[in-house]
Amino acid sequence: MRDGAVVEAEIRHLERQIERLDRRELDPELFKKLRLQYGIYSMRRSPTGYMVRVKVRLGIITPEQLEALAAICETFTPSRSAHLTTRQAVQLYGIERREVPTLLRRLAAAGLTTREASGNVVRNVTLCPFAGVSADEPFDITPYAQAVSDYLLRNPLTQMLPRKVKIAFEGCAIDHARTPIHDLGVVAALQGDQPGFRIYAGGGLGPVPRMAQLVEPWTSAEYLLPTIEAILRVFDRFGERRNRARARLKFLVEQLGWEEFRKRVLEERPVVWATQSGYSLTVAPQPLDESPPKVSAAAPTAPRGLNAMMVERWAGTNVIPQKQQGLHSVLIRVPLGDVTAAQLRGLAALMRRYAGGARFTNEQNILLRSVLEGMLGFVYEEAGRLGLAEAGAGRLVDITRCPGADTCLSAVTHPRGLAEALEQLFHNGLSPWADATLSIKISGCPNSCGHHHIADLGFFGMSVKVGARHLPCYQMLVGGCTAEGQATFGTRLLRLPARRAPEAVKRLMNVYQEQKQPDERFAAFADRVGLESLERALADLADLTEAASQPELFIDVGDTDPFILEAGKGECAE
Repeated sequence: MRDGAVVEAEIRHLERQIERLDRRELDPELFKKLRLQYGIYSMRRSPTGYMVRVKVRLGIITPEQLEALAAICETFTPSRSAHLTTRQAVQLYGIERREVPTLLRRLAAAGLTTREASGNVVRNVTLCPFAGVSADEPFDITPYAQAVSDYLLRNPLTQMLPRKVKIAFEGCAIDHARTPIHDLGVVAALQGDQPGFRIYAGGGLGPVPRMAQLVEPWTSAEYLLPTIEAILRVFDRFGERRNRARARLKFLVEQLGWEEFRKRVLEERPVVWATQSGYSLTVAPQPLDESPPKVSAAAPTAPRGLNAMMVERWAGTNVIPQKQQGLHSVLIRVPLGDVTAAQLRGLAALMRRYAGGARFTNEQNILLRSVLEGMLGFVYEEAGRLGLAEAGAGRLVDITRCPGADTCLSAVTHPRGLAEALEQLFHNGLSPWADATLSIKISGCPNSCGHHHIADLGFFGMSVKVGARHLPCYQMLVGGCTAEGQATFGTRLLRLPARRAPEAVKRLMNVYQEQKQPDERFAAFADRVGLESLERALADLADLTEAASQPELFIDVGDTDPFILEAGKGECAE
């Protein structure tokens, strides 16, 4: 059966089950297990409306796919918009159950899928967005990541794992893919002139973060897939299946001990090799064709009337030279990860005119690749018309956040509100800090969908009971970061009302400015001065003594109604 026929058979099966559910012939719990395999989640306060997660495999997106997503947003989502996630995926909200099969067919026609975007499976395989264009990569890791993604999608081994598995590929010296926080992190490495990898296993965030560890010093290209399958087999065989809170791969590593886990994987690998005839992975290093669009010789090299200072600031933070001479990558900053249908269409047109390709990033932005230097001004101008020419990509102003309690069953707080309040600060009290090479990441609960553990300043939502009422709060963390083979998880600083979090950021930046040593990074500064010193600067913000007499504190930042604790068991735990 060809791929298209397989996809249509799956959609028809889902369609029939929806009909059975509507006739009350199917247990909703059984339907939940099915729909989660297709990236379809329940939404808060919406019995028949769903969130649909679309996998953008490896983050690679085409103009045609952007246009398809735009049309889907216009047709199916009440907001006519989408949300970009930290796993290079797209989330669509408010999809009515009866419309799901039609939506899935639209996605399939564009080469997109929701299959295995949730559930106890291998989730979207992610890839460094600079793969193939980075000056410091030993080789382009894209074709290897593609081969792994293709092999694992719909693979029977991956359909009923003890828990979800996340895989990331990196080729750069800078760990853009955040490999240490993944169940499996794969890093390009040469041995002589032979392509191979350093494979890390057992990482993850959530309430109990763990750093992935190196399986062996170097793994040849032909052993990449056998090693990954051996790890998945060991996890499938020995992973926890009763206590879901302890079911991730990182907990199996903890239970067995690293050396025993590694021993079992390396013993399983030759078994994998022997039982998979013709199985070894040999991929010719053939990067995607990302030649820039041809430009007329008569075309001007820059548009007229642009503000030179604004363009210079934008280029300084959002434009990165590629290893291909004369070409650049451009980070399109998507504030808060939210993008409208009109912006998606505009980006598709912009890509066709100026870029050879595009990738979604794990910082909720879009990277345009292979842009001619002379066309950068036009990209800035046209992105500006779309509201997408904000400078500061990957800097302090570029806040990562999960959707939180706007839609998620698990979330306590609304990270959007806090992120919007902080953005306002960066146009006012914190404007000198906007382009600083620090990060802020916000999650609505401890599950870390917003990656709060690995930010310079991290926040996750929680509540505190004051008298008979619940107060919306954030736990503040400081000093998180990653590099290949290393992860420093943010240390808990203090817990404070959500409404006071923007002031806490402002004060902390002022303390950092006053006390840091020349060129001292924030994590090193926080470690040097110590938590007690930082806590003293913010102590009054965490004081709840008079909270009962301050009604504004019982309204989440960005909200207008009194806070009600509604968090329950989210389907990310399924």
